[in-house]
Amino acid sequence: MKIILSSVLVDDQQKALDFYTDVLGFTKKQDIPMGEARWLTVVSPEGHDDVELLLEPMCFAPAKTYQQALLEAGIPHTSFAVADIQSEYERLKGLGVAFRTEPTAAGPVTVAVFEDTCGNLIQIVQI
Repeated sequence: MKIILSSVLVDDQQKALDFYTDVLGFTKKQDIPMGEARWLTVVSPEGHDDVELLLEPMCFAPAKTYQQALLEAGIPHTSFAVADIQSEYERLKGLGVAFRTEPTAAGPVTVAVFEDTCGNLIQIVQI
């Protein structure tokens, strides 16, 4: 068994696509119209092409409640690994990304949390 798809809830798929590709550096893999929404996935150019992140539209009312609860509690929706957290933090700050926490040691890892412009907190981690 292996992970091939994970999702992040987004309030605007195009805005999410722009952020996840232009700012974070992911690559669009699938963009399939599905009525008012799209099956829209991105992949990491540094990872396996068969592990996709779905930019999932907020079409289910309880999903909005869940997303808002995570945001208000300061809990990241997901986490991405980076090789050098300090340089990635500086790069993203330079692009205007709003960080909730600066790189912080947490035992054997260093973490930082930012806002993805689509209603989520995202954690980056250097192992």
